[in-house]
Amino acid sequence: MTVLIRGGTVVNADRAFRADVLCSGDKIVAVGENLEVPPHAAVIDAGGQYVMPGGIDPHTHMQLPFMGTVTSDDFYTGTAAALAGGTTSIIDFVIPNPKQPLMEAFHTWRGWAEKAAADYSFHVAITWWDDSVHADMGTLVREHGVNSFKHFMAYKNAIMADDETLVKSFRRSLELGAIPTVHAENGELVYQLQRELLAKGIRGPEAHPLSRPPAVEAEAANRAIAIAGVLGTPVYIVHVSCAESLEAIQRARAHGQRVYGEALAGHLVIDDSVYRNPDAAYARAFVMSPPFRSREHQTALWHGLQGGSLHTTATDHCTFCAEQKAMGADDFTRIPNGCGGVEERMAVIWDAGVNSGRLTPSEFVRVTSTNAAQIFNVYPRKGSISAGADADLVVWDPQGTKTLSAATQHSKGGFNVFEGRTVRGIPSHTVAAGKLVYVQGDLRAEPGAGRYVERPAFVGTNAATI
Repeated sequence: MTVLIRGGTVVNADRAFRADVLCSGDKIVAVGENLEVPPHAAVIDAGGQYVMPGGIDPHTHMQLPFMGTVTSDDFYTGTAAALAGGTTSIIDFVIPNPKQPLMEAFHTWRGWAEKAAADYSFHVAITWWDDSVHADMGTLVREHGVNSFKHFMAYKNAIMADDETLVKSFRRSLELGAIPTVHAENGELVYQLQRELLAKGIRGPEAHPLSRPPAVEAEAANRAIAIAGVLGTPVYIVHVSCAESLEAIQRARAHGQRVYGEALAGHLVIDDSVYRNPDAAYARAFVMSPPFRSREHQTALWHGLQGGSLHTTATDHCTFCAEQKAMGADDFTRIPNGCGGVEERMAVIWDAGVNSGRLTPSEFVRVTSTNAAQIFNVYPRKGSISAGADADLVVWDPQGTKTLSAATQHSKGGFNVFEGRTVRGIPSHTVAAGKLVYVQGDLRAEPGAGRYVERPAFVGTNAATI
């Protein structure tokens, strides 16, 4: 398919300029003024609109078996929803059970993802350690294009990695040219606080944030950063939700460490009052970890994005329906953790970031696409409007509006954490691998159209330097 996007303003992370964009097959082949229209090309009039790299969501969980159930969105429905919101690539997670071989889990997830409508890649979680894990990490990096490994410091008695596992995995990642990523919450503290709250008879969703206060996150972030510092390993902290974790990242970066931080769209605009809603079913829908925080933490996160201490925006898209959330009706620790957002992320961040003056359009591109492509080593294939890059892009109508709602979303979660929020700035067209997959409200996602994206190992000074 040949697609010509005419008359728009191209926005990359470094600059914005008027240009046409020509896509042929799955690549961008030309960016320039007054490009000739090839025969049989689909022509998009982008007058008054921006043309930006398709979004990259570096943190999703499609078809995840978790807490006794499986997420509502599989790899097709979740990636289709992403395309409707202007996100053309995701990085999901392979999460082996304790003692499960990494390669076995990886091949299981690859099979599940064959139905994806958008490009995808994987972080692989290290949930246990022995010599086979050491060997499988090498196989994943060298033969399967995995260059990031996830470590859960939370979820005691399940997938939590202890300090020995962190040290061994971080060291192995450094040897292989991979980057460790960390879910920073002190799992032992969370477990003890949960037990104390239940003993006091506090069993509803209002207990969830009480069991995971900012200090619990900050301790783990500081510990992971300290371990990485001793070993000389770069580290990426996922879903930074509080000022204290952000401060840990800022201190480390000020001392020359390569530490990268990720903010979730939900943490930027939703506050912890949702857990005190008298409708328990409503409150349960917002249970995710780390939890939503008070507004002063939101302000800190925005400052982190503006100042370059937080580098990417994601969603932790992990959807459960009301019936699944009700598994924890009498015990908040049994509420499946997770919320949606893969479809809404780009519009929410544009509306709350660019429309407010917090971010420029180029900064928006940086935190929704380019930085993720650079940190995870797929730039400029992804994250750039340039000749030779993948033809993954979004035509963005800055004046278009939409009211976000479960009634109109493509995600299958049955609930929308941004319910009722009206955003200004939405995609009019999404192009993925050179195909028009979203056209002014018409979603044309195809099961299996997504490609597995291998991410090369970092070599020497080729490590991310954002």
